[in-house]
Amino acid sequence: MRQHRTPRLLGTLLLVAAAGISAVGAAPSAPDRPDRTPTPLGQVVPAPASVDPGGSPYRITSGTRIRVDRAKGVHDVGSYLADVLRPSTGYRLPVTGDQGSDGIRLRISRKDTAGLGSEGYRLTSGKGAVTITARAPAGLFHGVQTLRQLLPAAVEKDSKQPGPWTVAGGTITDTPRYGYRGAMLDVSRHFFTVDQVKRYIDQLALYKINTLHLHLSDDQGWRIAIDSWPRLATYGGSTQVGGGPGGYYTKAQYKDLVRYAASRHLTVVPEIDMPGHTNAALASYAELNCDGVAPPLYTGTEVGFSSLCVDKPVTYDFVDDVIRELAALTPGKYLHIGGDEAHSTSHEDYVAFMEKVQPIVAKYGKTAMGWHQLTGATPAKGALAQYWGLDGTSAAEKEQVAAAARNGTGIVLSPADRVYLDMKYTADTPLGQAWAGLVEVRRSYDWDPGDYLPDTPSSAVRGVEAPLWTETLSTSQHIEYMAFPRLPGVAELGWSPASTHDWDTYKVRLAAQAPRWDALGIDYYRSPQVPWPAAS
Repeated sequence: MRQHRTPRLLGTLLLVAAAGISAVGAAPSAPDRPDRTPTPLGQVVPAPASVDPGGSPYRITSGTRIRVDRAKGVHDVGSYLADVLRPSTGYRLPVTGDQGSDGIRLRISRKDTAGLGSEGYRLTSGKGAVTITARAPAGLFHGVQTLRQLLPAAVEKDSKQPGPWTVAGGTITDTPRYGYRGAMLDVSRHFFTVDQVKRYIDQLALYKINTLHLHLSDDQGWRIAIDSWPRLATYGGSTQVGGGPGGYYTKAQYKDLVRYAASRHLTVVPEIDMPGHTNAALASYAELNCDGVAPPLYTGTEVGFSSLCVDKPVTYDFVDDVIRELAALTPGKYLHIGGDEAHSTSHEDYVAFMEKVQPIVAKYGKTAMGWHQLTGATPAKGALAQYWGLDGTSAAEKEQVAAAARNGTGIVLSPADRVYLDMKYTADTPLGQAWAGLVEVRRSYDWDPGDYLPDTPSSAVRGVEAPLWTETLSTSQHIEYMAFPRLPGVAELGWSPASTHDWDTYKVRLAAQAPRWDALGIDYYRSPQVPWPAAS
């Protein structure tokens, strides 16, 4: 399947973005021309673990074949690569099981790949072939993303381009630092269609993100059909922030999204936020309220005012039904139960609620994940706590999270003043919020997940996630403008070794991504901190 792409959108937002262009350190544009120098092997995002450049480059030509072995999933990766390359090169690029030593070769091997794990890969380029070797299809897919970045940016276009299509010679050996590398999309505050979510999935895949966290319920909208409680979607999903029409995913649409994400080697983690952030559910069913009276639908942006009724047995019937139906649709390990900003729930009720809900998650074969307030209760065995605090979060709250980590709870880091992609870049950013501060590109990149939380064992850190809340965002253009260029930096924090972490070298590699985003029709903020190409 060809990637979901739309034409580059123009308008006020881009004019604002253009005003931020800096000529300082700008590199000249690089139009396609026969003497194009191949992209150096290390000039990709995320930075590879190991690069050994040298030898003759490889050139894709009209005679190139994509050779795949017979292991399960390999042909799918080869077909994905062919779909990327065919429109821009104009070449047939047949995907074949024929064995051969030339062309683009995708190989699964247990030999000499023990250190690569399930997601690592080795890419070797020389005069006769480019060979990507991995222990599993996910590794091949990540290697393909590296191969894309080693080719000229015009390879991403939907029409035939002049080339040439040359890959620098040498070897990349690459493995991820963390197993959890996520991005969250809030489809509750504003609803996004299946095609819009697929477009974001394609963008995440380019940077080796492997988890899509979908925030499916909140005060402003319920976005997934639940057969046993149908009004959740039909009524609770009928609006959004500002009073628009909202929307929801049918079960078939949700399963389609899960399958599409899997085809890009992303796992979907669905979130049903509770006991707070539940007004859409409370408005849909009066019996979920302690007083038996349904509140009106909510289209504002305040938080902390809603709560499920912890003392009512029907609350747990509701939770059981929702988790049962959602778990049956979701092949991934984790189911996110929210747990943040439950200001209308007493601490005692919160603890009691989580003690009852976490076993329901386990009952249906899933592992609970929650925002870090979950550590104020007792996280279940194997649970993940997603930390979203700030540099200024109290020492007591940080210690609560650290204590849970020392007791075996895994931590996913999403500090709001670093990686919340809806935070404004500067005071003049036309979209987003600023409650966590202004987050320019360097700030979002220049921190280390391994030592971010005091007194937290580094072994407890499972990875990083970049949430994108959508109170102010309602189009794909909005998503892209806030995610790019910060998202690739978060992806690098999750993938690349700590030893590669350096802003001065990263910003040059990041700048080189701009022509690729242009070719893909991705809108982005031209931060003055980054030496963008002059005419990208």
